[in-house]
Amino acid sequence: MTEPVFFRLASPLTLADIVSITGAKAPDGANLDLALSGVAPLDRAGPDDLVFLDNPRYAADLDLTKAGACLVAPKFAARVPAGTVALVSPQPYKAFASVTAKFYPDAMRPGSVFGSTGIAPGAFVHPQARLEPGVIVDPGAVIGPGAEIGSGTVVGANAVIGPQVRIGRNGSVGPNATVLNALVGDRVILHPGVRIGQDGFGFALGLQGHQKVPQIGRVVIQNDVEIGANSTIDRGANRDTIVGEGTKIDNLVQIAHNVVAGRHCIIVAQVGISGSVTVEDFVALGGQVGVVGHVRIGAGSQIAGSSNVADDVPPGSRWGGTPAKPVKEWFRELTLLANLAKRKPAAPGSGQDEKS
Repeated sequence: MTEPVFFRLASPLTLADIVSITGAKAPDGANLDLALSGVAPLDRAGPDDLVFLDNPRYAADLDLTKAGACLVAPKFAARVPAGTVALVSPQPYKAFASVTAKFYPDAMRPGSVFGSTGIAPGAFVHPQARLEPGVIVDPGAVIGPGAEIGSGTVVGANAVIGPQVRIGRNGSVGPNATVLNALVGDRVILHPGVRIGQDGFGFALGLQGHQKVPQIGRVVIQNDVEIGANSTIDRGANRDTIVGEGTKIDNLVQIAHNVVAGRHCIIVAQVGISGSVTVEDFVALGGQVGVVGHVRIGAGSQIAGSSNVADDVPPGSRWGGTPAKPVKEWFRELTLLANLAKRKPAAPGSGQDEKS
């Protein structure tokens, strides 16, 4: 069996190129014409590779690396081996990401799995749909009447774009994704299996049965949003479900009807956000966080993984636990419980457990 290369190198980069891309500082006398042809982990890199160090946990790997150059924070620059060029950056990880994007531009968003250009045979595009030049549609995809898709966007195999949906330019709709009742901005990435715009979970409960409440809102996804595989975003019941620009959503996330997620939020895997929640700008929700309906999480707040948010969270807060509370309070409770658990039980007849 041959070993395929999934992401091919666009072109080598010199140290001068990397300095220009990142703003990193090279040491005096460094050979800026040195060409590198890829990236690698610290412990596997060779002389043609670029590496980075951002986490002190891997500092020992830096001591032994064989890389040609390393993007490194100032405090670790002196540990870079003599055979490796230290490129000093205040944010090595972000710098490394910028360079990797130049090396491997095809990895920045999913492309056609069929190698399509234009509309592939076996795709179903309604005559009343409007596709700008440069849209790519893979086999099996269905695009409904009145849908509009901007140039440079890729619609993957067996994806479904519903009637009247709007999708902006230079985006990606992954294989088997569905987009219904939605307005989607530019440069939005929907990974395989994403579900956008289906019914919210709305029922008027009663002893004789539960009556379905029509969900007549939309989903609005602003520019530069990325949504991970098999995540779901329900359309609004009587207003829009909104995801703000630059927000990044991991795999297996559920966002219910009428939720408003702000700009540049981070929502990690298996988060569940109930209906009518407001998540303000730059909020980070750790993995498996649950949020009950109708609460507000203030701008810049961070919620620890596996927490359950049942109350409004003030802006700039760090909360955790079930029910979630400020982390200092949560840690005090955990410490108290741990100390109680370590206590030896009182001996029978000692009177320590008797009421006075």
